[in-house]
Amino acid sequence: MFLKSDILKAISFRNPVKLPFTYWVLIGLRFALTLVPQQGYIHPDEFFQNIEVIAGDVLTVDVARTWEFNPKFPIRNIFIPKMILGPPLHFIQLTNPYVKQYFNIDLKTPYYLLVIPRLFICFLSLINDFCLYRICTLYGQNFRNRLKLFASSYVVFVYCCRSFSNTFEMMFFSLLLLLVAECMLKSDKVIYHNEFLREKYEQAKSAVERVKLFKLSTHLPEHSLNRVLFLSTLVVIGIFNRPTFVGFAFPPVFFWLYRGLGSKVVGFKDFHYRIFVLIVCGIPPVLMLILFDSVYYGYLTMADIESLKLSWDNWVVTPLNFLRYNSDMRNLTQHGLHPRWLHLAVNIPLLFNVLGLLAVFTVTGYIYRFTRGQYSKLPRIQSITGLMMFSLITPIALLSMFPHQEARFIIPVLVPLVYLFGNHLHVNESDGPYRSKLKNLLRYSWYTLNILLTIFFGFVHQGGIYPFTDNLHREIKATYGVHTHVITTHSYSIPTFLLQLESTTKVWKDKRTGHKYRLAPSTFLYKYGSMPMDDLFMKIDEVLTEAEMMLHKYKKQYRFYVASPCSLERQILDTAKNYYYIELMEDFLYYPHFCTEALPSFPSHRDQFCLEKNFNRNNESLSLDLNFYQRISCFFRKFCFRVYRVRPVKIHSN
Repeated sequence: MFLKSDILKAISFRNPVKLPFTYWVLIGLRFALTLVPQQGYIHPDEFFQNIEVIAGDVLTVDVARTWEFNPKFPIRNIFIPKMILGPPLHFIQLTNPYVKQYFNIDLKTPYYLLVIPRLFICFLSLINDFCLYRICTLYGQNFRNRLKLFASSYVVFVYCCRSFSNTFEMMFFSLLLLLVAECMLKSDKVIYHNEFLREKYEQAKSAVERVKLFKLSTHLPEHSLNRVLFLSTLVVIGIFNRPTFVGFAFPPVFFWLYRGLGSKVVGFKDFHYRIFVLIVCGIPPVLMLILFDSVYYGYLTMADIESLKLSWDNWVVTPLNFLRYNSDMRNLTQHGLHPRWLHLAVNIPLLFNVLGLLAVFTVTGYIYRFTRGQYSKLPRIQSITGLMMFSLITPIALLSMFPHQEARFIIPVLVPLVYLFGNHLHVNESDGPYRSKLKNLLRYSWYTLNILLTIFFGFVHQGGIYPFTDNLHREIKATYGVHTHVITTHSYSIPTFLLQLESTTKVWKDKRTGHKYRLAPSTFLYKYGSMPMDDLFMKIDEVLTEAEMMLHKYKKQYRFYVASPCSLERQILDTAKNYYYIELMEDFLYYPHFCTEALPSFPSHRDQFCLEKNFNRNNESLSLDLNFYQRISCFFRKFCFRVYRVRPVKIHSN
């Protein structure tokens, strides 16, 4: 006979355990790499999709508000980035005066503006670790091996500490998986005990025994609508953060609705009731987020509320605008069209390497068994393995239907991927010699590849942008009022908020006279992408002419920089010869800097430009051939970021 205490103990989830030392080392390394800081620049969206805009609101500085935040047609929700990035930026704004006074440290410099928000996001990334750990302990799985593999992934070291909306999406997805996993386990246990007590009740011969069994069944906890409010709110927030969250949320939500279906105590009536309650509970957060966006983008004002003259034009639904924008193929073409197999063939191996390949082979095997009718060899639909498998396959399959595919879109599936295949890289007692060697090889490959990819994406990819921005910020502050013109080509855009330029849109007020005014801009950033060299120099000519006119007419001193990858050095210098009145001086050099927009070509053995730049320091003859070592050295020297100072050529009269 089951007692009440036995039943409650069976559905208890408390199971304290110790985490492995290696995992704590990896956590410390995650924060250490964030503090260094990582100067790698993965994608412009890590700045311009979130923190650039929030920094402009909080710190009152000039920023580049991208088209996604255009009030005429906004497609990005502002609530989630404000809740995640607002606290560290408000911390900088509030504490900076005291830190400057007592410690002589300025928090409004590129280093702290970069590191403090990243540290906060890095701390929030532990949500993913916790969710993986809890799911493993709930279902009695080995969490130690999985946590070590998860924490050693370069996706965690790099992506999970940046302000991508995909990073936030990963946290929401992990929490959703944990909530559903808890609900599934609780429902399974409650349903099992409920059916057991019903069976005993039907078999009972005396009224006294039936009364005892009935009382025991009344003490079983409710489970059908467990965590429904949290679940619906999390789904709504995830969709407003990125509407693609629908693909990630679908499997967990379906498994939550499907719990216990087919048993004696749960039927289709419960299934439809759960759907209804889930939708009703999602209405308040939807209305709250719509209201927040409508106020922020200026669609709804206090005057509208006071007059109660509200119409459909007073509301903006950013996820709907997102879908409308991306449903137009012309818009997707502007951002780049990719083959629909890119996630499967490129992005999965790039992000998850060994584990990604294991998943591809395993899923291929499942598809083969399904087509052969071997259903008993597939994961059970109501099991945790089924939940994780569908949570891995479904988002990738749905996102692969869209022609615009970037690797970061699928980083949230790392949690179910590690849960399913993390233990496959560690040797078990039942493994034979060949299988043990294979697992060791796969595990060492995992660690090696993730170390290399952490270095590449964390420090090398577009690695010259941040140090150049840091130096530029110092120059601007040291020479206040001097006009600064910066042209960047074949590289990502400079994050404007790191420069801390005084706002030119805010209305300032003179304390003495009360006169209101706006500041005129003194720093001008020109982003020309991969513009052809001849067109680029036409722009350089225009900017230089305008700067010289301001100098002679209004005595406005200026400095003018052109920044580009070193692989374009020969083209820039050769084109500059056609403009005899423009002088280009090599001013700064930042190494390493890798960019796919201007990949260097491997030099030939008679590459005279390579000889002139790198090997002719002692006036040696230029007729010598480069040996293979020199060619390799010259090739790697091209992975840098060169900054040229632009000046007009001074003509001396006799």
